[in-house]
Amino acid sequence: MRLRALAKINLGLDILGKREDGYHDVRMIMQTISMYDVLDIQKKETQGISLWVNLPYIPSDERNLVYRAAKLLMDEFQISEGVSMRLEKFIPVAAGMAGGSSDAAAAFVGINRLFHLGLSEEELMERAVQIGADVPYCIMRGTALAEGIGERLTRLSPVPKCGILVGKPGVSVSTKMAYENLKLDAIEKRPDIDGMIGAIEKGDLYEMISGMANVFEPGIAARYPVIREIERLMEAQGALKAMMSGSGPTVFGIFDNARKLEQAAEALRKSGLAKTVFATEVFNRNGGNTNDK
Repeated sequence: MRLRALAKINLGLDILGKREDGYHDVRMIMQTISMYDVLDIQKKETQGISLWVNLPYIPSDERNLVYRAAKLLMDEFQISEGVSMRLEKFIPVAAGMAGGSSDAAAAFVGINRLFHLGLSEEELMERAVQIGADVPYCIMRGTALAEGIGERLTRLSPVPKCGILVGKPGVSVSTKMAYENLKLDAIEKRPDIDGMIGAIEKGDLYEMISGMANVFEPGIAARYPVIREIERLMEAQGALKAMMSGSGPTVFGIFDNARKLEQAAEALRKSGLAKTVFATEVFNRNGGNTNDK
């Protein structure tokens, strides 16, 4: 079984405050894009889980979210057969694009199908939050409002069709670092989440863009000025808006013109500002084929 684990971007990211349990309350609009890792899963004769990853610095044992997701379901349903999994990563690591969470989501979906467990999407999402706050969304996919610690999800209408240019500089940012750089009482610009939802419902891409913001960005961009440089290049090349995704440092630009998107991608590659450059589009849940998770 082959599954695509799709990346996400945050069209709007707001942090409302810190909770007593140490987590933060968030309000975010999440969007899947057509950039993905590939997870192959098959049964094997011997018991247990074996995982191969194409990047040598990514663990292939219980430290990996794919392994943990598969083990959670196999332990719960007392599956005695073994599985062999092969993960090819293309989504940048530690980039604010939920690559690890999406890989785990693919494992949940794959194990559920492979062993005919019969769990609904909602039942998978209930289990997925044990692995990570973004994993339930990565099972749902599409356009969604995320609240709580990110696990309370409301499906939204699809965003209007648009091109997305991804540029990830050669630095990595942990979510822990992003929170350490965030000063809640000093946030100057927050996204207009409600206004964005209204614009998405109306199918108005330009009004949606006017409400976009990421409260993590000022602190991370001050530490890594290359983020602002990539944004300026994208917007100079025709992006309607360029912004950091998640905890960064990945920047994405939104385009309403395919030719400008390709030209901007070429300019970004030539600039040397980004280690990863990828031109794609938003992913609509109604798209894809039946082999996709």
